[in-house]
Amino acid sequence: MEKPEKNEITYEYTRKRKEFGKQTLFEDYGPEMCVSIPCNPSQYKNYILRNPVHVAVQNAPNMSENWVNSTRAEYTSSGINHVEGGWPKDINMNDPEATQRYRRKIEKDDAYIHAIMHLGHSMEHNILQNNAVDMYQIYYSELPSIPPVERSSCHTVNVYREPGARRPVRSLSWQADGGAKLAVAHADIEVLNTRSLQFSYIWDIDNANAPELTIKSPQPLLDLQYNPRDQHTLVGGMLNGQVGWWDVRKGGDPVALCPPHVAHRDLVRNVLFINSKTGAEFFSSSPDGVVKWWDTRNMNEPTDSMIIDIVKLPNDTQSIEKALGISALEYEPTIPTRFMVGTETGLVIGANRKGKTPLEKLPSKYEAHYGPVYALQRNPTFLKNFLTVGDWTARVWSEDCRESSILWTHSHKTKLTDGAWNPIRFSLLLVTQWDGCLSCWDLLRRRSAPIVTAQLCDEPLLRLRPHEGGLLVACGSSKGTIYLAELSQNLGTADKNDKQLLTHILERENKRERILEARMRELRLKMRQDRDGGQAQVNETDPTTNDRDLEEASAEYQQRVNDLLAQRKNN
Repeated sequence: MEKPEKNEITYEYTRKRKEFGKQTLFEDYGPEMCVSIPCNPSQYKNYILRNPVHVAVQNAPNMSENWVNSTRAEYTSSGINHVEGGWPKDINMNDPEATQRYRRKIEKDDAYIHAIMHLGHSMEHNILQNNAVDMYQIYYSELPSIPPVERSSCHTVNVYREPGARRPVRSLSWQADGGAKLAVAHADIEVLNTRSLQFSYIWDIDNANAPELTIKSPQPLLDLQYNPRDQHTLVGGMLNGQVGWWDVRKGGDPVALCPPHVAHRDLVRNVLFINSKTGAEFFSSSPDGVVKWWDTRNMNEPTDSMIIDIVKLPNDTQSIEKALGISALEYEPTIPTRFMVGTETGLVIGANRKGKTPLEKLPSKYEAHYGPVYALQRNPTFLKNFLTVGDWTARVWSEDCRESSILWTHSHKTKLTDGAWNPIRFSLLLVTQWDGCLSCWDLLRRRSAPIVTAQLCDEPLLRLRPHEGGLLVACGSSKGTIYLAELSQNLGTADKNDKQLLTHILERENKRERILEARMRELRLKMRQDRDGGQAQVNETDPTTNDRDLEEASAEYQQRVNDLLAQRKNN
């Protein structure tokens, strides 16, 4: 290649050594005969002997190296300045009146019309080119973005398995103040004699390989709850009726246990801390029908007790032989003297610890389910409304309506085992099922069917506990496995109008049930009068008042529907 001249641009193309393939190594080597083909004397006459003979043999193709320089593109920047022109010399284009008179004069000329018709097509073509939309250009960037379409979902993010045995999960409890620790109580009621089956565990949700701490107890724990004021202490109820408390800073052994002679006569199903000055008091319930209050500073005897026996007359006394077995317990810290219990006969009983007479201690009763009440919890925002789960349905109740629930789910094909409200989105209730499904019901979106149903496992789910953050839900199965599920953002957060909308729904359903209750009382009174021959005195609500209430409720309902429609239209 010739030497390039000065200022001439050249390009050199190189190639990596590894792209040539395996390196060829040559070395000196003597001649070796590979094959010897003897001559055929009969063919001599067909050939002429040449002596000497020179033959050149090349075993590789001919290669050549070329250097090519592509033509360099040259770019220039140019501009144009457009000024108005084309006016005759005698017309001052800065004078509007003169230019307007000249325009009217030209527009009346026939040649002008023909010229416009001739140039119109080419001008239209250029205009259409300018109006072409760039599909990659962002228009209206100053406008707010459109909110994405809601996509409700629930999926498993982690699984925690009990080391060794596979015992059913009996309770779940999150560490207070949004902690990342989860206390899990395991117990197999059918197996009682094996000491290795008496452990419960505390898990760190970030580590699913092994539990962080093993809680040891003399009997299997059926309930284990964190102290809402102290992240290091827990209380638990055992299979033999005893209760105790643990301090994780001192290890997994119990700090104190109540003596057997003051314990419950049956297994302890529920333990809950109460609102006290010291933060060390809790109470427990059992199928023996007794609720007992304890102080962790002195576990030698309970500080108070109450028998859950409903009496009909003020002079009747409560008896432990007639007490109703307790299957669920509910306590709201903002109402320190009141609590609620769910019984094995399907009743929900409101209780007052400071009541003096039996009627004051158990002032209210709700016939909730046909079987045991598996879950009982007040709504975190609307304290007058509470959730119950039993048999095949989940129901929402109001303290003002004692004869029937105001909202309920359809009857499921499988048994419902537990339920809870979402602490952040207070219109969302979570329900676990016997077939391993977790159902999410949102009262603001749809009440006829769950908004999301997630199949977490094949075995039955027995317990659930949502996290304080609202997005995580812990579910325990019958094989000792804990599934940590995560809800989508729209299921774990509340909007600004949700409280107002849910208030309208609960008030409307509450009023409807009160009207139906009044109507049922009226019918029962009428039947009693017919049975007694018209001798009974009318002391129930006047029927005209019921009709008037029904008309007012209908008008109020229609007005609220119109207000909501107008509000959505304005938004």
